[in-house]
Amino acid sequence: MNLPNILTTIRFLLIPLFVYAFFSEIDGSILYATYIFIIAGITDVLDGYLARKYNLITKWGQAMDPLADKLMLITVLICFTIKNYIPVWVITIVGLKEILMIIGGLFLYYRKDKAVIPANRFGKIATVNFYIAILYMAFNFPYSIVAVTLAMIFTLFALIQYMLHFKDMHNKISS
Repeated sequence: MNLPNILTTIRFLLIPLFVYAFFSEIDGSILYATYIFIIAGITDVLDGYLARKYNLITKWGQAMDPLADKLMLITVLICFTIKNYIPVWVITIVGLKEILMIIGGLFLYYRKDKAVIPANRFGKIATVNFYIAILYMAFNFPYSIVAVTLAMIFTLFALIQYMLHFKDMHNKISS
């Protein structure tokens, strides 16, 4: 277990902590949950940086890092949907995209040579936009729905790119 993988594991542990803080009855619960979300974002950036800089990239990290990100993002979006901060269609589209990506990723991973489709540019941009949108909502900044909409557009582009890459990898495995 290396430091980037430990940071990814910490991100998994922050998910239930976020939910607990978000739904707690204490004053400022959303703010505390937002701080947990920010810490998760920092660990995400840090583990990627350390893995690349010090050549600590592992198959486990390549698979678990995006899973931790997806689970944190989906958890946050579900919580915000439950509290009616964002419309249901957002979590529906993101949820369907993530389910398709997980199924496709698992298929390729177990099909041959533990192939992993790396994150694409649109997915990273969508994630950053979701982080911004969530922070806008948490801190009651104006135009948060615009930030959510931008994140959704990049999410759809990421899904299209992922599906094209999946098709290419599937064709290579099949031949």
